[in-house]
Amino acid sequence: MKKIYNTIIEHYENCLEQHGDTHLGVDWPKMEDVDKRYRVMLDCIRLKNDATEMVSLLDFGCGTAHLLAYCNQNNWRNIRYSGIDISQKFVAVCESKFPENTFYCVDVLENKNAIPNFDYIVMNGVFTEKRELSFEEMWTYFTELITVVFEKCNVGIAFNVMSKNVDWERDDLFHVPHDLLSDFLCKYLTRNYVIRNDYGLYEYTVYLYK
Repeated sequence: MKKIYNTIIEHYENCLEQHGDTHLGVDWPKMEDVDKRYRVMLDCIRLKNDATEMVSLLDFGCGTAHLLAYCNQNNWRNIRYSGIDISQKFVAVCESKFPENTFYCVDVLENKNAIPNFDYIVMNGVFTEKRELSFEEMWTYFTELITVVFEKCNVGIAFNVMSKNVDWERDDLFHVPHDLLSDFLCKYLTRNYVIRNDYGLYEYTVYLYK
């Protein structure tokens, strides 16, 4: 049976084929915004001892592992990085660039036990585009996937969605009201969360903690 999220996978694979291993290849339109998102994602990590504590991090929907390149360039030495993507095309690029790191090609909605637990999981851009899906279809996919991913973290996860506080909304993007999201999180996952609107983009990032 065709999964409803296949249309999203196909879109990103088309971007990779057209633009290669670039920010456009993972459909981020502005290069100047890319590093800002990486910094915000990594801000979810809470270290007790910045100098010595090591944490395991899963980059969920890793694309071509640009987050790992960012970590290396900015001396994030206390992160043990792994990546996961549902697309073998993206994973193949990651493995050719970073053979020393672990990358998974898994659909966790079908087999969540195929990956171990990690201290932190970040999901940058996984839920910003809904493409041809209706809001209701994307919301169902989002809630199912977030529930599974939160089970697989030991400390916390981070994800971003598009804001409702914009001049206009694009039909292919996933604009999520704060109140709808908060209601779901409090009822089904955790009351221990942070919503970040402080980095100047038309989206927001959420940190969920155990």
